[in-house]
Amino acid sequence: MKFTLSWLRDHLDTTAGAAEIAEALTDMGLEVEAVSDPAETLGAFTIVRVIEAMPHPDADRLRVCRVETWPQGPDAAPAEVQVVCGAPNARTGMIGVFAPPGTHIPGTGLDLKPGVIRGVESNGMLCSERELMLSDDHEGIIELPADAPLGSRYIDYAGLNDPVIEIAVTPNRPDALGVAGIARDLAARGLGRLITPAVTPVPGGFPCPVTVRIDEDVLPRGCPIFAGRLIRGVRNGPSPDWLRRRLRAIGLRPISALVDITNFVTFDRARPLHVFDADRLQGGLRVHFAKGGERITGLDDKEYTLEAGMIAISDESGPESIAGVMGGAATGCTEETVNVFLESAYWDPVMIAQTGRKLKLHTDARYRFERGVDPAFTPAGLELGTRMILDLCGGEASEPEIAGAVPDTARSYRLDLDRTRRLVGLDVPPPEQRRILQALGFGVKDADGAMQVSVPSWRPDVQGEADLVEEIARITSLSGLKGQPLARPVPGVTPVVLTPAQRRAALVRRGMAARGLVECVTYSFISERAAELFGGGGDAVRLDNPISSEMTHMRPDLLPGLLAAAARNQARGANRLALFEVGPVFHGGQPGEQSTQAAALRVGDNLPRNAFSPSRPADAFDAKGDAEALLAALGVPVERLMVLRDDLPGWMHPGRAAWLSLGPKNRLALIGELHPKVLEEMDVKGPAVAATLYLDRVPQPRSRATGRPALRASDYQAVERDFAFVLDAGVPAGEVLRAARGADKTLIADVELFDIFEGAAAEAQLGPGRKSLAVGVRLQPMDRTLTDAEIEAVGARIVAAVKKATGGVLRG
Repeated sequence: MKFTLSWLRDHLDTTAGAAEIAEALTDMGLEVEAVSDPAETLGAFTIVRVIEAMPHPDADRLRVCRVETWPQGPDAAPAEVQVVCGAPNARTGMIGVFAPPGTHIPGTGLDLKPGVIRGVESNGMLCSERELMLSDDHEGIIELPADAPLGSRYIDYAGLNDPVIEIAVTPNRPDALGVAGIARDLAARGLGRLITPAVTPVPGGFPCPVTVRIDEDVLPRGCPIFAGRLIRGVRNGPSPDWLRRRLRAIGLRPISALVDITNFVTFDRARPLHVFDADRLQGGLRVHFAKGGERITGLDDKEYTLEAGMIAISDESGPESIAGVMGGAATGCTEETVNVFLESAYWDPVMIAQTGRKLKLHTDARYRFERGVDPAFTPAGLELGTRMILDLCGGEASEPEIAGAVPDTARSYRLDLDRTRRLVGLDVPPPEQRRILQALGFGVKDADGAMQVSVPSWRPDVQGEADLVEEIARITSLSGLKGQPLARPVPGVTPVVLTPAQRRAALVRRGMAARGLVECVTYSFISERAAELFGGGGDAVRLDNPISSEMTHMRPDLLPGLLAAAARNQARGANRLALFEVGPVFHGGQPGEQSTQAAALRVGDNLPRNAFSPSRPADAFDAKGDAEALLAALGVPVERLMVLRDDLPGWMHPGRAAWLSLGPKNRLALIGELHPKVLEEMDVKGPAVAATLYLDRVPQPRSRATGRPALRASDYQAVERDFAFVLDAGVPAGEVLRAARGADKTLIADVELFDIFEGAAAEAQLGPGRKSLAVGVRLQPMDRTLTDAEIEAVGARIVAAVKKATGGVLRG
């Protein structure tokens, strides 16, 4: 939305300059995008006199002009310069516009320099309107009256020194798409007095011969009111200079008086109008929904095909206008137009927006109608347009022809006097609140210690008490807010606000980062195929409106997102990856059908290349180490974990994966290598191992203490004993370790596996299907030194426990 400072002053009596107004507008939420000062581009052009214009000695169409200039201003002594000019109207004694060397010429984009043209020096330029971007006229240089003030700036003389302000209007402020609405906000801020002239009705001299009918299915939503009138005997010539200057200043091209008047009212009052050439209409006008397939040539000379449901304005010959968007070329006004029918109607914003998008038509009328113009101003807009046409084009107006009625937008809300302070934090006195609302056009009445505020018809965005508070706050200025600490609900130290689940998620993130994994944050949406690979993909988790075809389902697991991230990194040359993520997964579409997971993924080697230790591909034991470290950090007794290999999901390798379970039923983590077919589907070069923790299943630690327990150090010598057991090759080593630990929980401090003897050599010595596991047991007494008998007794209990749990016997 653009407007000039002088245009604004037609509605606002103010002494504020462009800079102060721009600052206030931005502070009120009407963000200023640019302030264009013509003095910056045209300030160097001055009024001069041609002392003498002589023929060029070497060019028939050029003139050598002696020009009298005033480089130090009109009150200083004049100076003479020589200019070579090719304009046919350059002559002795004429008054023109001069640009000295160094001036940037906006019409050509060039910077003037002293030059030599056909052997004659030229120091400057006598300018045409095109070179100053005032019009397309370049047939001759600008010629001014003899009384023009010599030496003065041309923009001051021509009234072009008018700053242009451009603001960004948010969709909820259609009233700010007119200069009058902007002036209303500034007056409420206190930058002047609102002086928008009232609209005076124009009496009709005869009945309107053009009838208007709105189809019943269009009423009341599509077009609740359509007002129009015939104006006969008009003269559609060029607009006056003041109107053309204003339209050019905001980037519009003046066309003719009738068209320029409708454009002016559109920007002045945010009220689009349209004029039909009445002599080209066949019969009356009908507002109706298009059936589909109707064709109309718009004012831009392009043909449009209307779809069913679009609103059209038709006469007996067919559509003559796309309602609220663009008029038709067949009934457009020309220089020969004598009788016009002026239209002022209200159109449904949603329907206009849909029509404009389908037809890919962007017009100033559509821009305003789809945001919601003032419906109550529809008849007044007709009167305003009529008055301007009569003043500028002459003619005689008929009586108004009105179909429908102004829609009822009346509504009011109760505003608590303390609501602004409680909602925004600004302490605005009640009298000031009342003044602001009334200055913005709201009606205010007292109501039992509060205010009952009625909303004006031009503010469709105000729909409740909070919107009224917003109006008070933005006019008062939110820059007056001061930071203040929130009041404590209770005195003392603020209690913990994080839930146990949030604290555990943070603990897991720290633990994974400590193990060298890098956190990923991936979308909760994945493709249907990826969801199916990991046990999901049903209709219950399908998105109704996905943002892409690759994000159609809620994820059933974290691994699809991590594998996709790994594939992208591998495609860019990163082959050693260690990634993790903590987040929700979804098993259904209802509330509560989701859980929290923590997943770690390792692809490639377990260590970076170095000269001191060989690296190897990451394997299931790396994933097991990640899972056990995190479970231990969450307070799970890792030594009690069971390794279960049944009921493995299809995305895990059947022989290289397992569950870590606390007891036979509470499966806390899934560890191991991913299935090669899954990696191939996800475009990941394997092998890859993963550990998935189901955080909702992890029990809370028994101890609620936030610190570590005191260290229990013993003064007595620890005893270490090694045991080698022969057992079936299929027995997991973890069962041996768990049985050994449970033999004596008081004395046994640690059990570790330090040797595995298996394979063909082991079977040759131990028997078919047999292997040997060697474990080291550390005994730590706390109150005495152990005797040999006590040590032997513990050893015997260890052997018995392992034999009972696994069938293993001591190796002879």
